[in-house]
Amino acid sequence: MDGIKFFFYFCFMFPKKKILLLLIFIFSINLIDSKFVQAYPIFAQQNYKNPREANGRIVCANCHLAQKPVELEVPQAVLPDTIFEAIVDIPYDKQIKQVLRNGKLGELNVGAVLILPDGFQLASPERIDAQIKERVGKLFFQPYSEEKKNILVIGPVPGKSYQKMTFPIRVPNPSSEKKVNYLKYPIYLGGNRGRGQVYPDGSKSNNTVYTTSTTGTIKEINPIEKKGGFQIVLETKDGRMRTESIPPGPNLQVKVGQNIFADEPLTNNPNVGGFGQAETEIVLQNPNRIYGLLRFFRRVILTQIFLVFKKKQFEKVQLAEINFLLYLNYILLQYMFTIFSYLRLLTIRLIATISIYLTLIKFSLI
Repeated sequence: MDGIKFFFYFCFMFPKKKILLLLIFIFSINLIDSKFVQAYPIFAQQNYKNPREANGRIVCANCHLAQKPVELEVPQAVLPDTIFEAIVDIPYDKQIKQVLRNGKLGELNVGAVLILPDGFQLASPERIDAQIKERVGKLFFQPYSEEKKNILVIGPVPGKSYQKMTFPIRVPNPSSEKKVNYLKYPIYLGGNRGRGQVYPDGSKSNNTVYTTSTTGTIKEINPIEKKGGFQIVLETKDGRMRTESIPPGPNLQVKVGQNIFADEPLTNNPNVGGFGQAETEIVLQNPNRIYGLLRFFRRVILTQIFLVFKKKQFEKVQLAEINFLLYLNYILLQYMFTIFSYLRLLTIRLIATISIYLTLIKFSLI
């Protein structure tokens, strides 16, 4: 992609030399192996209209056979016409090396495909603030196709620098985009580290295990000098000779004279990478619902405050009533005690009078 941009820039700046540059550009393209140019995720973009199949599997798994974990982090809810970050984490041990196309060991690359809901898309540079730009770094995201702008792809990029990637996403506005509603939406992620094991045409890469296609005895193991790798000559049970070609990269696990069976591995499995999927959900929230919820909370808080004040007032009235009743009880008890004292005195006087009267009658004084 950078070479194409440079080509058009050179043609515009130096029109007299554009014919010579065009010939050099075409010649260079013809010299490069097509499998080297078509790095992932271009394989998926060229061969699949939609990267997510009906069963939920992302098509990158067709070439990257090993399973590895990936992580996706997004906000729980977003407001319309805002920018949020989708953080993709593709963890792996940075000390390991992978087998390159030439059979040598090199660093792992990473790549990802992020499937957003319809209407969500990559944020334009002028709407991304400085903090998000710093976290995004020098990553270049591109839509999966002209029709699928809600699907973003990235890679291959160096895994040591971009093990964790930040996607700046613009949220659609349902008021201006009628196909978008205030709902909960799923987001899908597919991420891989390292090279694949199978090319889209079905042929194996040198980053996988090689097996024998027939049962027989190994007669010869001949190294390939220029390209690297080996040619293994087998003698089948019926005496025919078969040749198995091993590209540079995998290590042989067989030797001359060894009897092997069909589908038995001839090499180790050099793959140290793998592909993983993750999914999460995000809510496109209506601001009016939030404002309504805030108004409801404010009314609830005010109601609680008034209830507390009313309770305090009621407690004061109740305490005053209790004090008044206690005072009435005290006065009543005093009156009852006074009456009881008068009655007691009258009773004593009455008993004394009766006693005197009876005494006088007894002695016939009356």
